[in-house]
Amino acid sequence: MTYATAPYGTWESPIDARLVAAHDGHPEYAGTVGAEVWWTEPRPAEGGRRALMRLRPDGSGPAESVLPEPWNVRSRVIEYGGRPWAGAAREAGGPLIVFVHHADQRMYAFEPDAPGAEPRPLTPVSALGEGLRWADPVVPAGRDEVWCVLEEFTGERPTDVRRVIAAVPLDGSAAFDRSRVRELTGDTDRFTTGPRLSPDGGRAAWLVWDHPRMPWDGTVVRLADVTAEGTFAGVRAVAGGERESVAQAGWAADGSLLYTGDASGWWNLYRLDVDAAGAADGPTPLCPREEEFGGPLWKIGHQWFQPLEDGTVAVLHGRGSLRLGILEPATGELADVPGPWTEWAPALAAAGTRVIGVAASPRGAYEVVELDTRTGHTLVVGSAHTDLVDPAYYPDPAERVFRGPDGREIHAHLHPPRHPAAAAPEGELPPYVVWAHGGPTGRAPLVLDLEIAYFTSRGIGVVEVNYGGSAGYGRAYRERLRESWGVADVEDCATVARALAAEGTADPARLAIRGGSAGGWTTAVSLTSPLTEGLYACGTISYPILDLAGWATGETHDFESQYLVSLVGRAEEHPERYRDRSPVHHADRVTAPFLLLQGLDDVICPPAQCDRFLAEVAGRGVPHAYLAFEGESHGFRRAQTIIRAVEAELSLYAQVFGFDRPDVPRLELTT
Repeated sequence: MTYATAPYGTWESPIDARLVAAHDGHPEYAGTVGAEVWWTEPRPAEGGRRALMRLRPDGSGPAESVLPEPWNVRSRVIEYGGRPWAGAAREAGGPLIVFVHHADQRMYAFEPDAPGAEPRPLTPVSALGEGLRWADPVVPAGRDEVWCVLEEFTGERPTDVRRVIAAVPLDGSAAFDRSRVRELTGDTDRFTTGPRLSPDGGRAAWLVWDHPRMPWDGTVVRLADVTAEGTFAGVRAVAGGERESVAQAGWAADGSLLYTGDASGWWNLYRLDVDAAGAADGPTPLCPREEEFGGPLWKIGHQWFQPLEDGTVAVLHGRGSLRLGILEPATGELADVPGPWTEWAPALAAAGTRVIGVAASPRGAYEVVELDTRTGHTLVVGSAHTDLVDPAYYPDPAERVFRGPDGREIHAHLHPPRHPAAAAPEGELPPYVVWAHGGPTGRAPLVLDLEIAYFTSRGIGVVEVNYGGSAGYGRAYRERLRESWGVADVEDCATVARALAAEGTADPARLAIRGGSAGGWTTAVSLTSPLTEGLYACGTISYPILDLAGWATGETHDFESQYLVSLVGRAEEHPERYRDRSPVHHADRVTAPFLLLQGLDDVICPPAQCDRFLAEVAGRGVPHAYLAFEGESHGFRRAQTIIRAVEAELSLYAQVFGFDRPDVPRLELTT
């Protein structure tokens, strides 16, 4: 093959922004209805909606979207959402599906096989605050109800809210009558998941937690007996606590309770035998390892394990990347499932001997995968990855572990520039962009991401940093960020950037940093902190936190309204931290050009923070651009928004790093 010699950043690539936008997002919330497989799937070209997909078991065709535009199957409970649908198989008439429609947050019932089927509302609309929201539903056998999480706003402030487990009648009688909704729990717990019913339907288990804890800090498993009348009796706490995070609870076929808790410092799987009278023996670890069998509960309804009918348990486990295994509880033996997938999302479902999940790898995007545990065979059943360009344009990533100044581990994924027919002039080092993930209690998975490939195929390297505070490496690693947000994350990203420059991997004069949400915070702090002075040539800041004091006093939603207590400390005890770490108070330190991207409907990181930051930067001679998008909230979902944002970011790097990109609109920078 003949190679063209061209500077890094100027290589031509078939991976354009439209391709990136068309494949943004991935399948979620896989589940089974009888023998059928269902899930939700993104539609960037259709206004960013989530489609509800159905795969019939009779081989009659590929998966189909059962609801046309504008139906958007997505819940806004705790703003990040939760499982938005459930289904029940019926002897006649086909399945019954319930789902949440994003536009009005009402729950609807849908019978897809009924002639002339149209969704019919089950829940009312409330004009108070953000209204009524629903998530994590189940349709209990033998009851004409849906049991789910109800989030109800009681005032105009984002923290004027209560959450309970509620029962919604399937006959539609509550569609215009709030009083027809039965509340199964009280609202003494600030946060709750939906109920998980035992195999005989006689007991229910769910997770709860309260401010200022986040679910990865401490959660409690509550257990109740389900009466013949469909009420909860004898509610008691059986696992978890203020210093133990339980990520998921469920039931084994024999009626014992399974849960993932991190009492050992790692999310491991436990079994708890609970007799009919409610007494409980101590939990038994089923596969004690220094690995994670769970993760942070950012969305209500995540599933890291699924019990199977033969007594085994399908589990996700690992350090960093999560892989699928089948666990034999009696022996603790764990057999991993073969296949090309190296990362599985917390979206496991099961039916009989079949396990359904959502999985990806560095060479393939997320797809819906089915495992037959009898044969060990796996099959892609939905959202199948297709190489629309030569895979030689994809990066060839590597997992790296760097060492901080005190010797601490810093995990990262390195994506060097890669092109099948281009090479840089001899002696030239590539520019690199540090990607800081959101959360901050999250993790960047090592999977194919066309947005990363968009840059690497043009000659710009990317390094994703799973800085201290990231999930996937044990509780101690997660808690390295406790009261150190804006310090430890910034130091870890800078350590990786400096190490790449020192080892000759990256051009030290052409380093950038970018991130969204909490990653936007880390990026903004990195451009204003003395810890990183002169390190980064520019940055891209997306829907960020920029003012801690504002974020802690009513400028965000209820779920994260007290997150800063653990990340920074209590404001009344450490007011200096809230000011000293906030980029809005240090605009005079910004010297590097930056791009700021923001959704105007964002209630998690509101645009008001961007407005204040830009007012402080104005007139200081720092080149910058601000792109605000109507109709976008926290994270971008519409194709046209993603295209504009990706091309603007490339134009920023072209101007700052000194190369030409005539294939994208020039980003106008002002001072």
